[in-house]
Amino acid sequence: MEQKLNKDGLTEEEFLKAYDPNKFERPSVTVDILVFTVADGEKENYRKLPKKTLKLLMIKRGNHPDIGKWALPGGFVNMDESLEEAALRELKEETNVDNIYMEQLYTWGDVDRDKRTRIITTSYMSLVDSSTLNVKADDDADDAKWFAVSCKCYEENKIPNEKGYVVERFFNLNLENEEDKLSAVVKVSKIIEGKVAKIKREILESDGIAFDHAKIIVYGIERLKEQAKNTGIVFNLIPELFTLTELQQVYEVILGTRLLKANFRRKILNVVVETDKYVKNGGHRPSKLYMLNPDYIDSKDIY
Repeated sequence: MEQKLNKDGLTEEEFLKAYDPNKFERPSVTVDILVFTVADGEKENYRKLPKKTLKLLMIKRGNHPDIGKWALPGGFVNMDESLEEAALRELKEETNVDNIYMEQLYTWGDVDRDKRTRIITTSYMSLVDSSTLNVKADDDADDAKWFAVSCKCYEENKIPNEKGYVVERFFNLNLENEEDKLSAVVKVSKIIEGKVAKIKREILESDGIAFDHAKIIVYGIERLKEQAKNTGIVFNLIPELFTLTELQQVYEVILGTRLLKANFRRKILNVVVETDKYVKNGGHRPSKLYMLNPDYIDSKDIY
């Protein structure tokens, strides 16, 4: 087959041999991982199951920039690895966590998002059962901890303009554990101009959260809520065997709302299957344990 030549009369082999990779500036590339879990909170009394809490894994930065602040686990991508390979490696190196569910979320490329140099990062989301993990910070981090996370939209405005309109949403983000409290205010603007929609995210306030990770976290939580409504992703947060009450609590803490027991069980019926096992809950009779239906295929009919 005749080889095609470019405008300079070069074959592909000749072109690649002469190619100079320094012709264009090359930004650094990193990955950042949102590791979510749902854990038991304090138990009010022996007759009730402990409340569930959505938690996010964070690491305390041990070096500049933003030394002493808390960041998402992550780091730089090596030249010989894919983005996903880098995310899995960094997660293992920084927190001792591996072999978990992970999906790519979004790529963040604001020019000034990092003080060191031009850095583009791709965020990932992982969902884990925290009872199976042994989190441990490595030498690059001062600490690694779970934070209870709350993210609520406290204001929404629709502002018309000459070309269309803008929908502004303001989020309060709070991360807390026994020793640390972190917070941020993030503004998300959806700009509508005819058939074109653009999204702009801004950090208005940030206390204790490194880089632009506050808006990455807000985006991840919103994505988690959507995935919980439409897929079986929630099952990565719980043990293989669970009660329907426990499962409902996990959905409630993610969606941020109370669910009617009868409606929840009707909607979840085709997603789970009964087992012949039971668990004893305080002063109540033993509860039947369920598991994810192995024949279940993700659909749009959960919530």
